[in-house]
Amino acid sequence: MNDTKFRKDEFNNRALHPRIYSPAYQPLLQSLLATLADLDFDYEQEREKLSSTSPDATIKDRALEKLKNRHRERREPYIQQLAILQKRMMDLRA
Repeated sequence: MNDTKFRKDEFNNRALHPRIYSPAYQPLLQSLLATLADLDFDYEQEREKLSSTSPDATIKDRALEKLKNRHRERREPYIQQLAILQKRMMDLRA
């Protein structure tokens, strides 16, 4: 129950003090997040296609695993860039 109260207080605090990103970083942040959203959307579309096509469960599972790995590999550079950007933004606050 205390955990719920903490989350509620944290949410209220964010509402009162919204995060403001540096104009220098905001376009890059938006671009990285949009790219990740596109990659996730593509992954979900491909996953749905694969799930509904092959009648052989073994082949389907193998293909889904390959798709999952490819998705993770495609996302990784953008996740790394987000981490770098987050560090830079945190350094500015300090």
